[in-house]
Amino acid sequence: MLSPALILGCFAIYFLVLLFIAWRTGRHSTAQDFFTGSRKSKWYLVAYGMIGTSLSGVTFMSVPGKVGLGGFGYFQVVLGYFIGYFVVAFLLLPLYYKYNLSSIYNYLQTRFGRRSYKTGAAFFLLSRTLGATLRIFLVINVLQLFVLDAWNVPFVVTTAVILLMIVLYTFRGGVRTIVYTDTLQTTFMLLALVVCVVMIMQALHLSFGEMMQALQAKHYTTMFNTHPDSKGYFVKQILGGAFITIGMTGLDQEMMQKNISVKSLRGAQLNMISFSLVLLLVNLLFLILGGVLYLYAAQKHIAVPTLSDDLFPTIALHYLSPVVGLLFIIGLISALFPSADGALTALTSSFCIDILGTQRNPRLDEPARTRLRLRVHLAMTFVFLLCIMGFRIINQRAIIDLLLDIASYTYGPLLGLFAFGMFSKRSIRDGLAPRVCVLAPAITYGLFQLSEHNRLFGHYQLGYELLPINGLLTYAGLLLISQKQTT
Repeated sequence: MLSPALILGCFAIYFLVLLFIAWRTGRHSTAQDFFTGSRKSKWYLVAYGMIGTSLSGVTFMSVPGKVGLGGFGYFQVVLGYFIGYFVVAFLLLPLYYKYNLSSIYNYLQTRFGRRSYKTGAAFFLLSRTLGATLRIFLVINVLQLFVLDAWNVPFVVTTAVILLMIVLYTFRGGVRTIVYTDTLQTTFMLLALVVCVVMIMQALHLSFGEMMQALQAKHYTTMFNTHPDSKGYFVKQILGGAFITIGMTGLDQEMMQKNISVKSLRGAQLNMISFSLVLLLVNLLFLILGGVLYLYAAQKHIAVPTLSDDLFPTIALHYLSPVVGLLFIIGLISALFPSADGALTALTSSFCIDILGTQRNPRLDEPARTRLRLRVHLAMTFVFLLCIMGFRIINQRAIIDLLLDIASYTYGPLLGLFAFGMFSKRSIRDGLAPRVCVLAPAITYGLFQLSEHNRLFGHYQLGYELLPINGLLTYAGLLLISQKQTT
């Protein structure tokens, strides 16, 4: 078993490396370097780094844990993600490059007006804040439970220190720094994943073929659910996965901020397609990891934790060799920082550009913009601290399910706004847009509750299709407040 001192030593070394990269990339940086990297990022670096951002600690721990509950069924959602990335690459990215956007929500102001623009930005701020802090909470909670509780370090202190570390290497360089730090972090995460799978296979004395046979015998490799009434029905999962990608990637300032930092549209599209192909393989490896963890638990008569998210850390840190435990910690740290640094930068960028309008204010010179941006950066960090403490109180379920639930309600209005802007030629009564965007998620939640209690749809249960339903309701509401454009 690894000592807490060794774990914290690895954490400190890792952070010093990130700090060095931040120093190298953040020198003489400007506002445009912070917000868009001055559009000089290499597409292949962005594509590779986005793997770490997309996976995060949620994938690192929640996906392996889900195998014992539904086999490889999560891969249905991954196939939907794959479809969604093509939509983002060939439908949304051309739009963003056409308008040369620093914030993608500026499109809503161009198309509809100021209230729609502010509404879209506000929903992003809400969704990304909740999603990012949920991901960070998952990783910090594991570090606290398996390492720092032994030293009686309060959870709030752990969280505050880690958030301060993230601020130190992102406050100056922004996107320009994150493109490079994400590359490093993705490398360590993938290395930890592959080596952990191999070493657990060796501990089980199984070849790859024997391992797959053992997984099939336990029905862990079952992928497609063919029961239409079930939440896990493959059509629902694939459709929901596609819309989740469109919302959580294509309409998300954090993810698109990195893409639009690439010099050309073609480079950004190459980034998106290559990234989506690699992500298929990586998610499959995470499911295989989950399968071998359950095989190992069964062979060694290890009680499976009540929370499936705790399976990987329990086995890695308490039952396997110290090498596996160390790799787990490295992978976990690598999952933590991409979840936080990009989100903190994107939220700061969106609040400065979309809410405060710093880039449009001629009275603010570069030093004034920088000072204001730093204040917002620190304020967002404090908001992160509050949200993480809130999740600490309500920690009751698999994090990945909660994350996707949040996305279903908060990205739906963005989906409806952008879809109406792109596929309709009509204008809307801009002042009513916020009401539509609040009402649509409320109706969606009501429909979900009715389906849960079999009051409206019989035995049919709503699942990942809540996001497109939410977007469709928003679109319908915008249609009701629309009128023909006057020329």
